[in-house]
Amino acid sequence: MLPFLVFGFFAEVIAASVGFGASTILLPLALLYFDFKTALTLVAFFHLFGTLSRSYFFRAGLNRKIILQFGTTSIIFGLLGAFLANTLTQTMLKGLLGVFLTLYGLLSLIKKDIRIKAAPANLIFGGSLSGFLAGLIGTGGALRATFLAALKSKKQEYLATTAVVALAVDLTRIPVYLSSGFLASTYFWWLIPLFLTAVVATFLGKQIALFLPAKIFERLILLAITAAGFWFTYLWLFP
Repeated sequence: MLPFLVFGFFAEVIAASVGFGASTILLPLALLYFDFKTALTLVAFFHLFGTLSRSYFFRAGLNRKIILQFGTTSIIFGLLGAFLANTLTQTMLKGLLGVFLTLYGLLSLIKKDIRIKAAPANLIFGGSLSGFLAGLIGTGGALRATFLAALKSKKQEYLATTAVVALAVDLTRIPVYLSSGFLASTYFWWLIPLFLTAVVATFLGKQIALFLPAKIFERLILLAITAAGFWFTYLWLFP
């Protein structure tokens, strides 16, 4: 259990610093210790505790318009993805997601003026796609961050919005995992140390995020998106 908590701690520090990454980093590592269903559910709970903590720590930056338009579709499609998690192949989806994130991240690092308008259609599309992937493969945060970062929001607003949307998706998909029998009751006691680890890691990540200058923060997000893309692509090509 200790290695899982250590990995989780550093994953959540990164997630709290750049707005995503806890599941992206932790899920592949969890698969070294657990079967896919157990790993998916334990990481989902840890992600829930992290997004809950981030929602509280960054609450001053909440943007209700984006949360409503982006978050509502994320919840609906996150629920759909969770129901399909036991029926569709995961490998190809992660591979395609990896290619997209890599290309977008590299292009954004080279061409710095890429921006998505905060139009309802864009928010609905981004929320639907990222929510579906979160429910299906447990790692929709990188795509969610890609859409929300492209809105060029202020740091606190970006971190608060990504956290609340992710929290809503977590609250939707976890009951589906549990009702489908993804997590044995012998693992329920793990939730206490997972919660405590997430809270402490989120607090540390918040200090790092608030310390970083805005320009460096934006570049760090793009580097994290690109790294996530490379990681997913690598796992696809070399399973």
